[in-house]
Amino acid sequence: MTTQPPLVFDRARLAANVARRNGASDFVTDLVIADLADRLAPVTRDFSRALIMGPDPRLLPKTAHSANGGIEFEIVSTLVPVSGFASVDPERLVLPESDYDLIVSLLDLQTVNDVPGFLASLRRHLAPDGLLIAALVGGRTLTELRDAFLAADVEMLGGVIPRVAPMIDVRDAGALLQRAGFALPVTDLETHTVRYRTPLALFDELRAIGATNPLLDRGQRFLTARHLMRAAEIYAEKFSDPDGRVRATLEILWLSGWAPHENQQKPLRPGSATTSLRDVLGDKSRT
Repeated sequence: MTTQPPLVFDRARLAANVARRNGASDFVTDLVIADLADRLAPVTRDFSRALIMGPDPRLLPKTAHSANGGIEFEIVSTLVPVSGFASVDPERLVLPESDYDLIVSLLDLQTVNDVPGFLASLRRHLAPDGLLIAALVGGRTLTELRDAFLAADVEMLGGVIPRVAPMIDVRDAGALLQRAGFALPVTDLETHTVRYRTPLALFDELRAIGATNPLLDRGQRFLTARHLMRAAEIYAEKFSDPDGRVRATLEILWLSGWAPHENQQKPLRPGSATTSLRDVLGDKSRT
């Protein structure tokens, strides 16, 4: 017997939230797309069959470049059906082909209920020695917001209301890739500090980009104006800079792995490396 993963995310509500944006861009997606271009540029591989997927296909790039030349993407939606683009269900993933040499998943993984199943399905759609690159929102994103609402909930309700989605930690990401059957898994973090004039400006932006409470079990209590203002007050008290602006943490977790192939290099025996990854790549964190 197989155990079904718990249903954590209300994907119908997520789709409705994103659809209301009507294809409007946002800085998080723009940042991830720019970083993807930087990551593909030095790769010395030809990618003749490449696919890119994301919640809103209208925001995804049609082309990219590796060190060997241009890449033309087949674009697939994983959340919002849009005319002219193929749509797939990440929980029961079936892509148009099964021999891609590059699959890119942008901002999908943080709202998939069955993450191991999704990753395993991506691997099955890659040709041998095909590459997966995925970006998702990391585990420390909006820690300030979580802390502020936690304090406000306890103060005003005497308990905690589920408001922020669970997120994948970088320490678990590599194990998830290995569990899904990927070879040579690599994970790293891009950390950004985003500043806002007030906490309410942050709240407004989250609503504008459709990033409100995505949880299936989010309780039946409505968020009152008084409760929201108290959370904003706590946020400003705890997370303001000297100039009065408030900060918010954004983490982007990047994953990559290869579909197994007999000619791939073999990983070193644990403990045998003489050079650290940080020495080779540099510190990828930045504010």
